[in-house]
Amino acid sequence: MKAYLYLEDGTVFTGESIGSTRESISEVVFNTSMTGYLEVLTDPSYAGQAVTMTYPLIGNYGVTDDAEADRSYVGGYIVRELARVPSNFRCKGSLDDFLKEQDIPGIQGIDTRALTKRLRDSGTMNGMISTVKYDDKAPVLEKIKAYEVGDVVSKVTCKEPKHLPGKGKKVVLLDLGAKRDIALDLNKRGCDVTIVPADTTADEIIGMNPDGIMLSNGPGDPKTCKSIIKEIKKLYDTDIPIFAICLGHQLMALANGIDTKKLKYGHRGGNHPVKDALTGRVYISSQNHGYVVDTEGLDPKIATPSFTNVNDGTNEGLMYTGKNIYTVQFHPEACPGPQDSEFLFDRFIKMMEGEL
Repeated sequence: MKAYLYLEDGTVFTGESIGSTRESISEVVFNTSMTGYLEVLTDPSYAGQAVTMTYPLIGNYGVTDDAEADRSYVGGYIVRELARVPSNFRCKGSLDDFLKEQDIPGIQGIDTRALTKRLRDSGTMNGMISTVKYDDKAPVLEKIKAYEVGDVVSKVTCKEPKHLPGKGKKVVLLDLGAKRDIALDLNKRGCDVTIVPADTTADEIIGMNPDGIMLSNGPGDPKTCKSIIKEIKKLYDTDIPIFAICLGHQLMALANGIDTKKLKYGHRGGNHPVKDALTGRVYISSQNHGYVVDTEGLDPKIATPSFTNVNDGTNEGLMYTGKNIYTVQFHPEACPGPQDSEFLFDRFIKMMEGEL
């Protein structure tokens, strides 16, 4: 069956339908990872977005147990070629079957290089995947342009607290759309982890008497999370050590009067170099974000940059002055991607132990 990708600028790509045949409007983005497509599909940070994979062949090892959430929240999936006969000893099914089960519409057989170049040059834009060929595109483009990702944190957060028992430090993880491996990385280091919904108040978190607080990754524009920002400011005013990743990094910045801005086309992939401001060392990181913290005019009395993106010079981390708080824009848990920065979890534990 034919499928069509309509972009808000009027461009149309024609290919073959994969996954669900329902019509879907999303924000179209691209990811440069060569592998780890299941982790990408199940990363809640992609809620409301159609993901373009730049690597030309996707799905060749099928679906495994590497999912980062119980379900996928992506709005669509775009590939050059979908492997029809996956082969791997861990394979539990094909990627096409997974897309159908998750009701994710997709398209294959289009020039993903041309699409990626268009997104790179013109910036991220909305698009629609459909099996219908529209001769009159005007009303369709109007609908596509009107789409907004909106506040999707409430959609992807857990509904009830979850507990991963451990004999070490007690950590409360605020789930803003957390990838599974964040909690697992803490737990395998002995931490007793309680995962709480995004609407949990600061007083409720403080009442759990944690040794540390973790703010997770998540989807959407950080400025839509107004009530969460207010609660994070209350957490900032305590002496509890805090480690934040991705959306959590942005929300902590906003809670302290530091602005955020949207990138032209975002950072999404497992090959982004970040430079440590303290040591000058460069790490290869896994990233997935369309917004960054704007550090222009940053008051060093509030925070100082700890990591910088080598490619475009944008901020990748902050250390908060006089506080046991540090935040990073990238994903130290990787999944998928390099594990260069996993040491940041160890640093968090040392902070909770009073060694930093």
